[in-house]
Amino acid sequence: MARQLVELGFRGSGEVLKREDFEARKAAAEASRLSERHQQKILSSAGKELKDNFLKALAEREEANRSGKMASIIFIRDRNARGQEVSAYIDYAHRLKVDDFEVYFSGKKRLFPRRTDMSFYNWDRNICCLNSSPNYQVIAEDVCGILFKNKADRKIINVDPKDYPGDNTTRAPIKTDLYLQVVIYDHVLRRKL
Repeated sequence: MARQLVELGFRGSGEVLKREDFEARKAAAEASRLSERHQQKILSSAGKELKDNFLKALAEREEANRSGKMASIIFIRDRNARGQEVSAYIDYAHRLKVDDFEVYFSGKKRLFPRRTDMSFYNWDRNICCLNSSPNYQVIAEDVCGILFKNKADRKIINVDPKDYPGDNTTRAPIKTDLYLQVVIYDHVLRRKL
């Protein structure tokens, strides 16, 4: 009875829908929601022929870092355009969100340390920059050296090569021709980011 009164326009200031219109809109919304859920994001590395070990290692970790199952830290040491030695710890999951990795995987550009990374150091000019990322908090006051605390599961990642890297974390040195040194720390998360 109440529905019939509203359908006739006796009450209410909002848009009045017939039962059939409502059911049609509900079905369309449900179909849209399901298609978004099942639609997979295309990976930046998909379909690329990767020759370098570093790019292959990044491609292997791309899906897990995008989905939040893993939060990798990339250590890169290399020389900049001026010939100065620079190094950085890079939050791979964060960089995947803010950078277009198509250019890195296609070889048009190289992934390079930035002052905005979690830790940046210019060895020739003694310039150091520390920045927390959306996934990691930088801990620099520790006796062990620099540490990274994952914000999702609060686990500590120790990047000292002589020490244990931490719970759910593995350290993988990568042999590459693109950089002087590359090490990837893979931290598997108990909860998604």
